[in-house]
Amino acid sequence: MRGLFRISDGEKGMKRLKSGTIGIDQGSQVLFSDFEDGGAMWTGEGTREKRVAVRFSEPFASAPAVQVAMSMWDLDQKTNPRADICAVEISATGFVILFQTWADTRVARVRADWTAIGELPDEERWEVD
Repeated sequence: MRGLFRISDGEKGMKRLKSGTIGIDQGSQVLFSDFEDGGAMWTGEGTREKRVAVRFSEPFASAPAVQVAMSMWDLDQKTNPRADICAVEISATGFVILFQTWADTRVARVRADWTAIGELPDEERWEVD
């Protein structure tokens, strides 16, 4: 099944880096605060999603491994908590945080923390064509 519940098509196993130059970037991002203005996560029903683009502080040599987790979640106690959060569209320069909820879940606001680990460009490595 695709869509709300994603099945990974990515490679499995250890990501091997070509050099000893490893970069780690991390940050925190408020995704929305829908209770303040009556937004869809707070007032809507059914499948809803929010996408927030994130740029790395500097580019990686290639797409890094990215971990995303909710670090703050404020929701209505009268409904079941349903949520899915992940990193999509990962590139060397950034990625998109995708948050989804469904049914009658009412989410007031969400903050996500993220970490990216990957190979950095190596100024001393020469590319020969």
